[in-house]
Amino acid sequence: MSYLERWWRDASDDKRESFTNLVRNGQLEIVGGGWVMNDEANSHYFAIIEQITEGNMWLNDTIGFIPKNSWAIDPFGYSPTMAYLLRRMGFENMLIQRTHYELKKELAWNKNLEYIWRQSWDADETTDIFVHMMPFYSYDIPHTCGPEPAVCCQFDFARVHGFFYGRCPWEYHPIEIDQENVKERALTLLDQYRKKSTLYRTNTLLVPLGDDFRYVSIDEAEVQFRNYQMIFDYINSNPSLNAEAKFGTLDDYFQTLKDEADRINYSLPREIGSGQVVGFPSLSGDFFTYADREQDYWSGYYVSRPFFKAVDRVLEQTLHASEMLMAFLFGYCQRIQCGKLPTGYAYKLTAARRNLALFQHHDGVTGTAENHVVLDYGTRMHTSLQDLQIFMSKAIEVLLGLRQEKSDQNPAQFDPVQVRSKYDALPVHRAISAREGTVQSVVLFNPLEQAREEVVMLVVNRPEVTILDSNWTCVESQVSPELQHDKNKIFTGRHRVHWKASVPAMGLQTYYIANGFVGCEKAKPAKLKLFSNLSSIQCPTLYDCSEVEGDVVEIENQHQTLTFGVKHGLLQKVIQKNGLQNTVAEEISLYSSTGGAYLFVPHGEAVPISQSGGHLVISEGPLMQEVYSYPKTAWENTPISHSTRIYNGGNTIQEFLIEKEYHVELLGNSFIDKELIVRYKTDIDNKRIFYTDLNGFQMSRRETYHKIPLQGNYYPMPSLAFMQGSNGHRFSVHSRQSLGAASCKQGWLEIMLDRRLAKDDGRGLGQGVVDNRVMNVVFHILIESNISSTSNPVSDPQPLNPSLLSHCVGAHLNHPLHTFIAKKPQDINVQTHWGPFSPLTTPLPCDLHIVSFKVPRPAKYSQQQVGDPRFVLMLHRRNWDPSYCRKARSECTSVADEPVNLFNMFNGLAVLNARPTSLNLLHEDMEMLGYTEQIGEVSQEGRVIIPPMEIQTYKLELRAHQ
Repeated sequence: MSYLERWWRDASDDKRESFTNLVRNGQLEIVGGGWVMNDEANSHYFAIIEQITEGNMWLNDTIGFIPKNSWAIDPFGYSPTMAYLLRRMGFENMLIQRTHYELKKELAWNKNLEYIWRQSWDADETTDIFVHMMPFYSYDIPHTCGPEPAVCCQFDFARVHGFFYGRCPWEYHPIEIDQENVKERALTLLDQYRKKSTLYRTNTLLVPLGDDFRYVSIDEAEVQFRNYQMIFDYINSNPSLNAEAKFGTLDDYFQTLKDEADRINYSLPREIGSGQVVGFPSLSGDFFTYADREQDYWSGYYVSRPFFKAVDRVLEQTLHASEMLMAFLFGYCQRIQCGKLPTGYAYKLTAARRNLALFQHHDGVTGTAENHVVLDYGTRMHTSLQDLQIFMSKAIEVLLGLRQEKSDQNPAQFDPVQVRSKYDALPVHRAISAREGTVQSVVLFNPLEQAREEVVMLVVNRPEVTILDSNWTCVESQVSPELQHDKNKIFTGRHRVHWKASVPAMGLQTYYIANGFVGCEKAKPAKLKLFSNLSSIQCPTLYDCSEVEGDVVEIENQHQTLTFGVKHGLLQKVIQKNGLQNTVAEEISLYSSTGGAYLFVPHGEAVPISQSGGHLVISEGPLMQEVYSYPKTAWENTPISHSTRIYNGGNTIQEFLIEKEYHVELLGNSFIDKELIVRYKTDIDNKRIFYTDLNGFQMSRRETYHKIPLQGNYYPMPSLAFMQGSNGHRFSVHSRQSLGAASCKQGWLEIMLDRRLAKDDGRGLGQGVVDNRVMNVVFHILIESNISSTSNPVSDPQPLNPSLLSHCVGAHLNHPLHTFIAKKPQDINVQTHWGPFSPLTTPLPCDLHIVSFKVPRPAKYSQQQVGDPRFVLMLHRRNWDPSYCRKARSECTSVADEPVNLFNMFNGLAVLNARPTSLNLLHEDMEMLGYTEQIGEVSQEGRVIIPPMEIQTYKLELRAHQ
């Protein structure tokens, strides 16, 4: 729809009317109707829902059409998350194309290319959706009429002289159909149709006719139509051929097929089918990793352009937070005069939704676009990030009550703490000057549905600061030097201050950073230990420094001790305070390879790059302990440095995790045709079975097979990978961006961080990938032991679920606190009190996630009819493994076994009516979407019960209590 919307903008009224009529009378069908045809490996489910909804709503608002058939011919592998989301959006059928050629062969052999896709957790057939998989190598004309491309190409009549498409590479070229040759041509084509039809069960056959960049002129459309019409007329006037051929839309195909399936039962004996459409098998699972020929596995794009894969998620979480703040502004608007601000930003919010949606394209978040297109995607996302951050900094003023009337023209009093200077630069922390006698306000926004206690960090220019909470009470804090990737100057001269913050669910909390506040202890300086063979490191003033002694160094908190080897600066083992010991040998290595943006083609094993004797800086304080390692490598400019942090805090989720931050600079000619990985070699006996997430929504079981090459054993890792041993021990790595992961040997988990490839890999991009950017990759690692007997990964083909704690860790990493600092410091003697903003009456259960809380049409807010709900609340119930710690340690108060009442969810806001709707907000018939009966009860009592894994959406009307 991103293209159709551009065309529509410039089209005359007559053109628009003709187009609308063609769609309404079924001559032209819009399939999918998303803003783009999204990637399915790297995209997060929030962004997929956004992009389909953006396209579907635009289409419905513009011409009153709602698609019911999905069309995804070009993504490189397919995720069942799409099948689930489409079903819950009211789609009836899906079409897919790029799946592994061996898999196509296997499915074709049993006539299973048309099947019912069912979710792995679904025992009641409520997620079933009908799928047509195309059978051959490509979706172009040579590969769609039948099994022989040399024959099919002769029926691509746009390849005759006069058009700019290439001639057929098989040397048999199309010729115009006339009365002389029509019989021979028709029989030749029909022979292909018959051969293709043997791969499917029914007598209804789909033959697509098109390609990329086709139908650019009337003449081209006419030459295809004229020639095919003659062939069809010949076939249809010869009953002995036993065939009927005609033009049709995708919906015509599915309708004809289902009419036939109603009459004839095509089920095979002992086959598990579906009540949805009888006669077809039901299948579960995903279609990664894709290979189109030989050993060409498309696992490179899980990692290509990783910098922008990270920006994608930052924009996503910023949009999620902004939508929430905008909904609160509108909701409390009757109480606070704030209408101008959200309405004034409506246009920019729509642009942000569309820029995020655009990047979900299968050449966007995949990293497979040309450089100038990457620049366009990057610039759009950057612009929207800036716009949303300015909106958020103004919104918090209104919600904290600092400003009654706020228009989008007034400058904000706050700045976001992170500054991005340009579209492809890492964000830098805005430092607080902290001059003596001044105090600076800091506001934290928590976009999650549970209150959170978290150790937070800000950068200050002067270390002698004190942290105060919103009541001006002292808060314990620590200060440590800021570090950077520069072996000649590891310390920047600035300082990091850490303290434990407490922020209400979906709310705001204020803290103050003061210099010279009497009666409070200053931030406690961390103790430093230094080690270096590269050059001497000067101890920064204010800090106590000592030399590292011995071969190992340790850091610990109340739950775990981490051991590092001094020689290479890498993690070696983790000892839990409950006595559990795990080997976690960290390794940083490079593959040599010859792939490109799409393909990963390694040559041999990955080679470790760390040599003995780099820099090591250990910081130990009451709240955060850190080991920073700048390794010595064979290159003058080492491509990576990394920090490992653990936290103390009491009552935080952070104290259970290990934070790894890798600073990556895969730049210059030294790293051409190299791919950088981090590998964790543990003692978990996972039998080379591991689990990766699909779209941040569900898990998939992965098993490493020797019979396929390394690149085929790599899988997408949008946000999580874990291994589990026979003793129930689990090793999980949470990521805040999409990457690729593999488990090459027992107990090993490796994750690729970046790749730099000189050559094109022949899949349509026409260039290599050498536009690498400096970037930071952050992982949160969790080592857990079970509390009750757990499923065995070897014998259980079903995916395992993360623990509740693991879900919480992932939520915190992917929805960080948003921090804003006042532009101007105040005099320390003028105490202002900004109370917290706490909109939820009680935090939601820990396994219930607010996917979005928003006003779908902010620009039309004041014009919408009263009674038509203007707010949307989308909830996802996470499925967790009960054999691990139930309470997610201390953070979790409840889980969603009890109904949640929407009517008294918000402080000071009445929910006037609530009605369920589809995920794309366009259908109200819950049964058609596969929801069970209890969803309908919400409008009377406001009570919501959501089964595990389900996402449910409600339209609400909110009114502020006077």
